[in-house]
Amino acid sequence: MGIATLNPSYKPMTDPMTEFELIRRYFTRATPGALLGVGDDAALLQACEGNVLAVSTDMLVSGTHFLPDADPFMLGHKTLAVNLSDMAAMGAAPRWATLAIALPEVDEAWLERFSAGFFALADRYGVELVGGDTTRGPLNLCVTIFGEVPERQALRRNGAQIGDEIWVSGTLGNAALALAHLQGQIMLSADEFAACAPALHLPQPRVALGLALRGIASSAIDISDGLLADLGHILEASQVAAQLDFASLPVSPVLRRFMQQTLGRQCALSGGDDYELCFTAPEMHHAGIMSVSERLGLPLTRIGKIVAGRGCIVHDASGNPINVEAGGYDHFR
Repeated sequence: MGIATLNPSYKPMTDPMTEFELIRRYFTRATPGALLGVGDDAALLQACEGNVLAVSTDMLVSGTHFLPDADPFMLGHKTLAVNLSDMAAMGAAPRWATLAIALPEVDEAWLERFSAGFFALADRYGVELVGGDTTRGPLNLCVTIFGEVPERQALRRNGAQIGDEIWVSGTLGNAALALAHLQGQIMLSADEFAACAPALHLPQPRVALGLALRGIASSAIDISDGLLADLGHILEASQVAAQLDFASLPVSPVLRRFMQQTLGRQCALSGGDDYELCFTAPEMHHAGIMSVSERLGLPLTRIGKIVAGRGCIVHDASGNPINVEAGGYDHFR
């Protein structure tokens, strides 16, 4: 993080805060799980014997991934949550993270809330912040996360086989529906928005599910850009096709009332920011997956199957294909 070591006797200064003081006050903690954490030119990390490191980076940009006036505690949570979701999709246990922040100015109240949200989630999953960087600029948040997974048990995108069932966790589309409300595309009641908003602002990474799917799932991915777009990555990597049952998609009561409209279908099939897991598994594991669902208290829903060919077809309750206009979020379209 650029970085000075933690000084327990540090006291706030009346002069403008420097980069190193900012890091020390808000982002420096002990890191007993690392060989070397914050305080040098690089962290030193050691995976446990028999494990390999899983590494992922995600960037959140103000105005693109979150609104400029986003609550800083929720934003701190989400900044780490989207990276934890990548670990879940790999079946990896999260261990360490680095955080790079560009800030337009030093706002101590904002930093206090942001770091509190970040570390509340980090503590829940045992993640240690071991480094990063700060600079002045438009608000930009970038986390690199490191996890551990047994060498031959990582969940990947290229393992889906013809005949596999396709599953998703939780519910789909609430984050996209909440964003549509904030952007004025639809109008939700206060209660309806309150039911959808946590999916957008406080996504829950499915880390425990990812760990439970080791040895069960043939492929997995987290849904960040929309179900069709992210399932499409599995299909491309595995060189197979999919048939989805539209009526089986798990959606909230709020979204269900919009499902006959184009917007509702797009939220469920193409809306981003769900951070649920989409995975495939042989039919022989169906009962085992339902057992995992019960043990974790997390709904897991079979939504289709893997077939020969290329692409994805979504069928309605009568078996007719549904035309979906948007395939998912793309930063450059």
